[in-house]
Amino acid sequence: MANWLGLTQAQLSRIEKGAAPDQISKLIRWAEILDVPRELLWFELPGIQNEGVVPGGLHDAVALARWLIADGAGPLPSSRCPDDLQQVGQALADAHRYFDGNVVEFFRQQLARCKAADGSLGPSEALPLTLALIGAIRQHVRDVRPTIRQQLLALGADGAEFAGSLYRDLHDPVTATFLYDRSMEWAQAAGSLPMQGYVLLKKSQMAYETGDIGTLRALARAADEGPWQLPARIKAEVVQQEALGRAMLGEPFTAVKHKLDVAEQMLSTAAVTTGEPLISYFDQDTFRLRAAVCHTEAGRPQIAAQLFGQVLTSGSLSRRDTGFFGARQAKALALSGEPDEAARVAVRSVGVARETRSERTINVVVEVVRALDCWRHRSMVRQLSDVLQP
Repeated sequence: MANWLGLTQAQLSRIEKGAAPDQISKLIRWAEILDVPRELLWFELPGIQNEGVVPGGLHDAVALARWLIADGAGPLPSSRCPDDLQQVGQALADAHRYFDGNVVEFFRQQLARCKAADGSLGPSEALPLTLALIGAIRQHVRDVRPTIRQQLLALGADGAEFAGSLYRDLHDPVTATFLYDRSMEWAQAAGSLPMQGYVLLKKSQMAYETGDIGTLRALARAADEGPWQLPARIKAEVVQQEALGRAMLGEPFTAVKHKLDVAEQMLSTAAVTTGEPLISYFDQDTFRLRAAVCHTEAGRPQIAAQLFGQVLTSGSLSRRDTGFFGARQAKALALSGEPDEAARVAVRSVGVARETRSERTINVVVEVVRALDCWRHRSMVRQLSDVLQP
């Protein structure tokens, strides 16, 4: 970063010693532009305490992330469960002796905490602790006892897949791909066939965001036909992804609808159990949202807008997903020839996207603006363009 900013070695040395607050301020501004979570920066502006830059009461999560990155060095971070942290600290110091099922469970609970933070606060708030957990697993998985290694690898695969989804939301497909590949590697080492198939599905869905139809179809087919032993709900999600591929290729809508019907039937008969090796969020609302995307790609935006609206008004989505699928609805409305309503919905999505730092949502809104170009003289469309300005 110093090279990008044209800093000399002398200037960099002054920054490292904390003697150049103006340059530190410049580094912070560039870090924010590059979406580097501020909580992970080693430098801070003089007089600014860390508590002042961690929104939403998540300072304890960031403190835990720093402690894990430091491999348990220093005092224990504040926690409601100091005994658990004491054991985790011992495990980080001597993984072979102390890294047991209780520590794995603690890591699993922290990963669940990160997933909850993502839905309400966005990827930037969930990333620090998620990356710290993955780093701790990578650091110690070779040292733990064989009876624990498989559990830790399976948890690492889950964490890396989740981190990949966070970077997708930040519109960083390169890092997301790296993390999906790491998830696949750990799932293979853990002997988890379902997670391997699930990662193929996630990479297929990311291919839609980059417009890579060939990869989308190939990975969806691999997830469907491979020996992955996918739970019924995830299997239904895979079949619906194949429907999306058909829609994008312009196949007759009867072929698209056939796949959608098969997926819906599979979902309706899938039992809800907690013993599945991989629990899926795929439910009727998610099915409607994905079906709406299929209708948009199949040239049926009016039906898509209705499906999006049904789910958005139900109140079942997280804050971040409300913004993202609101943007998708706005695009369907624009393609349906409803410029004012499309712009109105998109303006709301921009607000949510900025709150949750969802670059993926902003990218969809940009597509909405392009679709509304022939109506750019209308006041509501102009308002949307103004809202998008830096």
